[in-house]
Amino acid sequence: MSRTIEIVEVGPRDGLQNEPTLVSTQDKVALIERAIAAGIRRVEVTSFVNPKRVPQMADAEAVLQALMTNRHPDVRYVGLVLNQKGFERALAAGCNEVGMAVVASNTFNLRNQGVSTEESVEAWLQMARAARAAGIRAQVTVSAAFGCPFEGEVAVARVVEVVKRVAAADPFEIALADTIGVGVPSQVTELVSRVREAVPGVSLRCHFHNTRNTGLANAYAAVEAGVSTLDASIGGVGGCPFAPAATGNIPTEDLLYMLGRMGVRTGVDLDAVIATGRWLQDVLGRPVPGMLIKAGNFPQGLAS
Repeated sequence: MSRTIEIVEVGPRDGLQNEPTLVSTQDKVALIERAIAAGIRRVEVTSFVNPKRVPQMADAEAVLQALMTNRHPDVRYVGLVLNQKGFERALAAGCNEVGMAVVASNTFNLRNQGVSTEESVEAWLQMARAARAAGIRAQVTVSAAFGCPFEGEVAVARVVEVVKRVAAADPFEIALADTIGVGVPSQVTELVSRVREAVPGVSLRCHFHNTRNTGLANAYAAVEAGVSTLDASIGGVGGCPFAPAATGNIPTEDLLYMLGRMGVRTGVDLDAVIATGRWLQDVLGRPVPGMLIKAGNFPQGLAS
């Protein structure tokens, strides 16, 4: 397989947001800079949300302020926002890409964002217009696209319906997220195919969690289905504070290893990411889920 897959590093936001102990601004910035040094060029650096609901993200502006002192012109600093206020904060802080999440399940959207799915769609449409006027990229994630912790199965037709609604704003990209890690490869194949039919020409990204050990298999299915961008978190850390038992993202290093052995280019230095995962263990004071953190690369010097 000879192609290129773009990796979006989500560890600084989705990875750290569920940590029980606050991670310092200095360590968050170090994590981001290490990811960039390894070759990653899109990093979800923080979220601009209510700090009372997500305390780990209370230092969003401070993280961006530190990053902007050594800004890399070829890097996309992605801020997650959930409403217009969040967008204005992200814009003022210096993000050059913003992402928003709209949950396919109405119950989960109410639990996660305090509003209905339809209200989130309207907020996204407004934010996308504002982002276009400000000259920055805007993308949207359809969360819980493979299942909901409160409603159970989410029908493909429902996901496609939400995708069509958010596509009306002409986003740079639409992501399909398995927020609670219940999806399997056959679902990925079907959903990507159905979404492509519904919104032809729109760039698709996938976001998988490894809650039930299917994350990498789902990533492989997404690559086979033609998706060109995947989210991952160094060390496999992460989870959603508003979803019961939602554990970490697919580990960036494990994903890089699989893709590299398949002959897929990423432009990311696997050994550097493994080293960062081991560093992150020390920062968090506990082991992280990623397997290559324990096993290491093979063979030594394998190019990603």
